[in-house]
Amino acid sequence: MSAETLITVEGVSKKFCRNLKKSLRYGIQDLRSEILGRPHDVKGELRPDEFWAVKDVSFELKRGECLGLIGRNGAGKTTLLRMLNGLIKPDTGRITMNGRVGALIALGAGFNPILTGRENIYVNASILGLTKNHVDSKLEEIIDFAELREFIDMPVQSYSSGMNVRLGFSVAAILIQPDILFLDEVLAVGDIGFTIKCLNAIRSLTQHSAVVFVTHNMQYVSSFCSRIMVFKRGQIHLDTPTPADGIDCYYNQIEHHLKVSGTREAEIIAIDFLASDFETTYTEIEQNSELIISQGTAATVRLEINISRVGSQITVILCIMDESMTPVLSVPICADDGNLAQFLGSTIHLDIPLGIIELNSGKYSLMLAVSDARTKELLLRVQGLIPFRVFADKSYWAKFVRPVFLGADMQPNPHVIKHV
Repeated sequence: MSAETLITVEGVSKKFCRNLKKSLRYGIQDLRSEILGRPHDVKGELRPDEFWAVKDVSFELKRGECLGLIGRNGAGKTTLLRMLNGLIKPDTGRITMNGRVGALIALGAGFNPILTGRENIYVNASILGLTKNHVDSKLEEIIDFAELREFIDMPVQSYSSGMNVRLGFSVAAILIQPDILFLDEVLAVGDIGFTIKCLNAIRSLTQHSAVVFVTHNMQYVSSFCSRIMVFKRGQIHLDTPTPADGIDCYYNQIEHHLKVSGTREAEIIAIDFLASDFETTYTEIEQNSELIISQGTAATVRLEINISRVGSQITVILCIMDESMTPVLSVPICADDGNLAQFLGSTIHLDIPLGIIELNSGKYSLMLAVSDARTKELLLRVQGLIPFRVFADKSYWAKFVRPVFLGADMQPNPHVIKHV
């Protein structure tokens, strides 16, 4: 017996206008056309300054499925979610929803600031058509989940943003118990303890609901989603049941750009990335090709650097940066005494072993810094070198992943176990 289809989206499109005055004029024209019963967008043509935020999107979602909507900012994910929730109307196409809908798009946005948290719970319930008896039966659970018992009778205007999120999530997840649930970056605010509690609640909801989850956190996508839809410029770029493929496609959309700074008295002549699972090397600093490396691959960086500052000893540091340009691995080139090695000469050749690539699935690049050993002056700093993607079947929380496989040597020894 097949699962019940709760969401049906057929050829849905939505356009916006970049110019406010034209947007108001177009809106009046479209409203007049609708009143007169005349379609205003038969051919799907755009008027001046208009663009498609969502274009010709179709899919079905069944009970028990969790659809992850991922893509770069401005790809159309939140616009689609707002159309699904009925906040905005599509210009073309049709959306069919079966069952009670719950949306965690802007948690706490509907709270009255002068009312207390307790009063806001009842107000939200009445708007949703829920009875007072139903709210009474869930009230203590909501207050305990939100961890706001000391503050539940205070005006919401005195709540912090984290307290608003906790109350909003508790009302939506516990009070509504929806058949269809929309989530849009709702876990981006709040402490880690409450986030874990929310994740457990969402996991429970996905067992009997159809869930649409918009997030930029690939760990959430890998943990919760049974299907991934990657958006690009308002259209479905990839629809896959394999989270790893969807995550890899998303990281492929992130662009890296070279950023060069320093006195420019050092120059990279060649830089090669050598890995055990491919033979190709890249000797051009600015290249369009991108490396895809399997997690667990051994890699080495081969460098040739020209130094134009005469008579100076220089030091070299290599870093691996993530997609946000945050350093995740520093590789200083050191001498036997542990201090930075000092190189003298006009040309320097280096093979720098990176070891096993234990990075989480994602997008990375290299940063190279060349400095004068005596003055500490930066001769060259290049960020965004050789962008590469690490591919893995699953995405985890940390930047580094080192699986441990259970075996005979992993069994606990009762003689060395200490009880705290």
